[in-house]
Amino acid sequence: MEPRAHRVVVLALAGLLPFELGIPHRIFGRAKDPAGRPLYEILTCGLAPGRVPTDADFDIHVEHGPELLATADTVVVPASYELGPVHDEGRLTPELATALAHIRPGTRLVSICTGGYVLAAAGFLDGRRATTHWSAAGHFQQTFPAVLVDPDVLYTDDGDVLTSAGVAAGIDLCLHIVRRDHGAAVANDVARRTVVPPHREGGQAQFIERPVPQPQRSATTAARAWVLDRLHEPLRLTDLARQEAMSVRTFTRRFREESGLSPGEWIVGQRVERARALLEQTDLPMEHVAREAGFGTAQSLRKHVQAALGVSPTAYRRTFRATAPGTTLPSPDGTSDAAGSVH
Repeated sequence: MEPRAHRVVVLALAGLLPFELGIPHRIFGRAKDPAGRPLYEILTCGLAPGRVPTDADFDIHVEHGPELLATADTVVVPASYELGPVHDEGRLTPELATALAHIRPGTRLVSICTGGYVLAAAGFLDGRRATTHWSAAGHFQQTFPAVLVDPDVLYTDDGDVLTSAGVAAGIDLCLHIVRRDHGAAVANDVARRTVVPPHREGGQAQFIERPVPQPQRSATTAARAWVLDRLHEPLRLTDLARQEAMSVRTFTRRFREESGLSPGEWIVGQRVERARALLEQTDLPMEHVAREAGFGTAQSLRKHVQAALGVSPTAYRRTFRATAPGTTLPSPDGTSDAAGSVH
């Protein structure tokens, strides 16, 4: 008997943004298993069946009422410009409170942009790290002081409660959820089909309007490309700066302006992504994975993977091993390594 697809229910509220409503359907709807079977079932409900006004010049019609929330494995709340008392005073309307009461304990909760106001007003974000659109972050924190608001990130993941920053950051969050559920290979395939990067660097701070003009082009592109070809090698900041003919100080400042990260943080992130691919697609021993990804030792690999992903490399491989045993990825020097035992 085939396993049931994970059910995602999207709650459409009056004044919703059609773009954000479509994000879960597009991202989760493109996730397939190796046999081409959908990994998610995506349904939409409203506070009542029927017409739901949007912020555009058209309305939508939803077939399901809030009772559908009781069947969800994941509930997604996109942004709405007509949140009423939720937005103004931090309280749920009686109708919305009744609808949210259908959600079963343990259901994964996701908000996109200011949809986080709904989760916060319901108490789901108390004591948890969360984010929202940068322009609303101050009001969000003032309205919900029990929430640990991080205004700089594109999304937050607190286990069974996840939130995204403004608008298109919902794509980043949904891809992250696919990656968390089914591994980088599935998420990367969805990203390619959607023609978006599988993972965006930095946070939403880079999108906040500033009084000084931003650089018209990336000043660190050559250095990044140079690094990606040498992740398995020791990398020095002076060598990166040399690729752009900059001083270390200027390079570090430009790099942070463009990515939201220090060069060292960015390199660690890229090495983790390389390690993930090796863990998913090969049977290489952990020491070899560590060397290929640039961590040097299995101990260093475990430290960084655990910090980034919340699980050990062995546990990650056990969960997301996607291809047949014996498959290998080419080494950076162009050769292939035979598969070995997993330590």
